Order: sequence, then C-alpha cells, then structure tokens
Amino acid sequence: MKPTVPAWLSWLVLLIGIVATACSFVFIRESVEPPVMLAAWRVLLATLMLSPAYLLARRRHGDGTAFEVLQRSLLPGLVLSAHFVTWVIGARLSLGANATIIVNLVPLAMPILLWLMFGELMQRREWLATALAVAGLGVLAFDNLQLDAGHMLGDAVCLLSMFLFAFYLTLARRHARVASLWLYVVPVYAVAGLSSLLAAPFFGPVAPSLELHNVMMVIGLAAVSTVIGHSALNFSMQHMRGQTVGVMTLAQFIVAGVIAYFLYAEVPSPLFYIASALMVTGMYMVVVNQRADNRRN
Repeated sequence: MKPTVPAWLSWLVLLIGIVATACSFVFIRESVEPPVMLAAWRVLLATLMLSPAYLLARRRHGDGTAFEVLQRSLLPGLVLSAHFVTWVIGARLSLGANATIIVNLVPLAMPILLWLMFGELMQRREWLATALAVAGLGVLAFDNLQLDAGHMLGDAVCLLSMFLFAFYLTLARRHARVASLWLYVVPVYAVAGLSSLLAAPFFGPVAPSLELHNVMMVIGLAAVSTVIGHSALNFSMQHMRGQTVGVMTLAQFIVAGVIAYFLYAEVPSPLFYIASALMVTGMYMVVVNQRADNRRN
C-alpha cells in the first residue's frame, strides 16, 4: 500500500466511488443499448476519457514497454469484462431480487481472496463488521430471495459474477506499487472494453443507438460510474484494507435504494430499513478498524 495518501483523502475517494458506482443502475435502466455492448461502450469511453491522464502520468513517471503494460493489465481487464458479461447473463436468467442480493456478497469473497493472494487476515472488528453486514443481506434475502430450480443457473452465474468483481478489486492491491493510478486503470479499461466488444456480437446487435437520451446515458455510465466510480474503488483497494472496501461497497445498495425512491418512486419494504441499519453498523465497525490500522502504521 501507499502510505503517503492522507486518511481523509482515502475515505473521501471511497465515498465518492460508492455513490458514483451506485448511480450505474440509473444509466443502465435508462439506456436502450444491448447489455454486453453497453458494458463495452462504458469501458471503451472511459479509456478515451482518461487517455490524457494516462499519457501525462506516463510522461511524468515513465512506464514499461507496451508488452509489459499488457502483461500487467491483461488479467484484471479480462476479469472485469467477464464480470460485466456474467452479470448480464445472470441477471437475465435469475430474478432481480436474487441477482441484487447475490452480487452484494463481496464481503464474503474478499477475505478469501485477500488471504490467498496476500496472506492478509481479517482483524477482530472486521469479523464483527462482516457478520453485521452479511446479516443485513440475510434480512433482504428473507424478504426477497426466491430459491427454485428454474432460476438456479441464473443464481449460480450471478454468484460467479460477484466473485469476479471481488477478484477484480483484489487485483488492484497486487499492482499498488504502480506509480500512478492512471497507469494501472486506463490499460485495464482498454483490455476490458476490447474483450467485451469481441463478446458483444454473441449477445445481440453491436450498432449503437444514436438517440440523444441513450447516448447521454452511455456517456454518463462511462464518466460517472466507470471513470469516477471504478477508478475510485481501485484507488481505495491500493490505499486501504481490502475488507474495509469490501464491506463499504454494500453502501451502494442503500444509495441505489434512495435514488430509486426519488427518481422512480420505488418505496422499499420495511425490512429494507432493518437491513440498511445492520449494514451501516457493519460499515461503522470497519471505519473504526481502519482508523486504528492507520494509527498503527
């Protein structure tokens, strides 16, 4: 990790990233683009938007050869693309409530990946925080989850998509020593965009709709949820404890619920508030633990 970043800045970036990624469901819902093609456009446009930042960082810090950059970016880029594609497939095969709950199980997958890849073990407060956050998901599951043979395949694909997202975030820690965030994320987005573009013809038409509202939604998804949101989450994984980020990503569910209420008049069930309270308590626990970890370091 990079200790030179002030703690307040790390928290600010993480919170901005959570809100930005939570907005993605609005852009996705409002767009008429085929889902896999939408995934390709969001990361290709993000690459284009961030290319000046990448070139500036490369001029300032230097970087490896094209082959070395590809070698560094290939795995996380392919994993990100696979996450987007499997999420589309899983969401179509499963029920909406099932898919939402399963994709938010990142706090369960993250500790396993952090231990396998870095030997990073959860601390006592993190165990309690994870238990509270997952209990919140359990309340949602009790209220909404429907298990039946007809949706089992979709649920399994959503579970795979969740694991791929956790793996993608964990890979950012692996490249924490890269001199600039842009040197890491921009090539990753390029790989993810090109691989998604290659996969898109198997899932529908690839010609984009040039209707103004759709174009604005695609640009919003790229600029807000990818350039800001995904970049911020990668930054956080490089500067904070992995389980802190994993638990805090559950706030996306709460933010999305608030947005849906104001934009679409979707009133959540009473159990939503109980689940949110449990998740917020878990988030508070990881905040306390991260502060203690910062003081120790």
